[in-house]
Amino acid sequence: MYSTADFRNGLKIEMNGEPFIIVEFQHVKPGKGGAFVRTKLKSLRSGAVLDKTFRSGEKVDKPDLDEREMQYLYASEGQYCFMDSENYEQTFLTREMLGDSEGYLQENVKVKILFHNGVPIGVELPNFVILKVTETEPGFKGDTASGGSKPATLETGIVVKVPFYMNEGERVKIDTRTGEFIERVKGDE
Repeated sequence: MYSTADFRNGLKIEMNGEPFIIVEFQHVKPGKGGAFVRTKLKSLRSGAVLDKTFRSGEKVDKPDLDEREMQYLYASEGQYCFMDSENYEQTFLTREMLGDSEGYLQENVKVKILFHNGVPIGVELPNFVILKVTETEPGFKGDTASGGSKPATLETGIVVKVPFYMNEGERVKIDTRTGEFIERVKGDE
């Protein structure tokens, strides 16, 4: 169990059987009355953020969390198949469990899957992925200096903003945390 004295940003705790991560916390000692800790918690299952106040010295449970490196294999009828890199066990996640991560999945990419009490609850993608542009308006001579951007559909179906000089068939590096274009990729990087 954790005490409120152990609280820090990024600490994972369990309340009412659900895992949370501490986003923010503040120890408060009013002039009169007992001290308390004001926190902002994010659910690891749903992503919902809630504010919770704990009395100083209050105890909270440690969640049973396990993070495993797995390889994405394929998608079939709304189910996404991942294989454990160590024991070759397969785990299936739904589109709801993946959330926004779905648009960055390519076959054979390695991801980290978070399990709570043996049940998968979330996916952590690599920070950057390289994807091919499948559809965008053609670039024109002189567009490189303007610094603007245009929408481009990538091979996984997501749409991102890319510079005007990008064309179909080119590969781009995308930040999975923000969904932003980072750079054009030449060759087989």
